[in-house]
Amino acid sequence: MAPAAACLGHGSSTNTVCVMDASGELGLGLVQRLIQRDYTVHAVVQSHGDHHIKLNFDEISCAYKNKLKIFQSDPFDYQSIIDALRGCSGLFYTFEPPQDQPTYDECMADVEVRAAHNVLEACAQTDTIDKVVFTSSITAVVWRSDRTSILSDLDERHWSDVNLCRNFKLWHGLSKTLAEKTAWALAMDRGVNMVSINAGLVRGPHLSITNPYLKGAAEMYEDGVFVTVDLDFLLDAHICIFEDVSSYGRYLCFNHIINRPEDALQLARKLAPSTPAPPQSYEEDKRIIQERINNKKLNKLMVDFVRGSHVE
Repeated sequence: MAPAAACLGHGSSTNTVCVMDASGELGLGLVQRLIQRDYTVHAVVQSHGDHHIKLNFDEISCAYKNKLKIFQSDPFDYQSIIDALRGCSGLFYTFEPPQDQPTYDECMADVEVRAAHNVLEACAQTDTIDKVVFTSSITAVVWRSDRTSILSDLDERHWSDVNLCRNFKLWHGLSKTLAEKTAWALAMDRGVNMVSINAGLVRGPHLSITNPYLKGAAEMYEDGVFVTVDLDFLLDAHICIFEDVSSYGRYLCFNHIINRPEDALQLARKLAPSTPAPPQSYEEDKRIIQERINNKKLNKLMVDFVRGSHVE
């Protein structure tokens, strides 16, 4: 169930927004898109020492003078977050694991929860922040103990079972679920206007077999909830949700579903090019697993936004 073509309105030249963390694929892409739409961007990175990141930002700075300000911030350093948010009307927040702890494990949930709490608390204390777009994951939705007895499709109302995630060491799902719930609780308590995007597996140029989202991929495939999203589409969805004043709550964001053997094989070969050819019986398998997840809410928002952007 792929959403409609991505939407783009018109950014305001007076708007200043913050992208945190801007050092990952999504963050860097958002910085570029927002500046192209005439926003001034506060790009928050964990370290200035990454040569690749520095080259990317130098290139953007040369092309768009005075539109980019770079901040070095630690999600556990509250004051550095406040400094980066100062003067911003919006925040695009996505969590990047600390450089000294790059992999998801049992401790990552605590790290991500603390980061989300600090960022939302800082937003509550920043008078200029009008909207927060919080990037979460489909893994905060799909892990349920009653997987085989679900009567309706999974959508924005569903949450992953944290006990199930702990029992089966689904650390990515556990971290995303707890962090998003923490953000929502704080946003509601502090009156912060927050919208979350629960993204599928991002098909960006650096997608690899080590991506923590892939833990449990076989089960997601069997349940009809293994979904992916192109990086460009995810970027467009962020812009749409930020600029559309009617956006609210959670949005599941994906534009591909892996529910046929050939889809699974194609992805496997992208993740591991040396994947051996499947047996003949696999090639003849024409089964289509019923998809059990929907993104109608995002689809409608993006269609309406496109339609409205053309009204003079």
